[in-house]
Amino acid sequence: MIFNERLKALRKEKGLTQEETALYLKIAHRNYQRLEADGNTPNFSNLIQIADFFAVSMDYLAGRTDKRELNQ
Repeated sequence: MIFNERLKALRKEKGLTQEETALYLKIAHRNYQRLEADGNTPNFSNLIQIADFFAVSMDYLAGRTDKRELNQ
């Protein structure tokens, strides 16, 4: 799945651990691990939070586009 691969890459680019990212998103560390490893999908509000945190579009996270930037 593209989502988990992109999520992991974005986190690593910021130099963050899974635990640090989970704390920012206010989700359990194990739930965050599942997003990266199992291909679980986040709920809508978490998807928005993830996109905002990494400054990418939700379409990028979902694999609908390869453009990271947000359309303004």
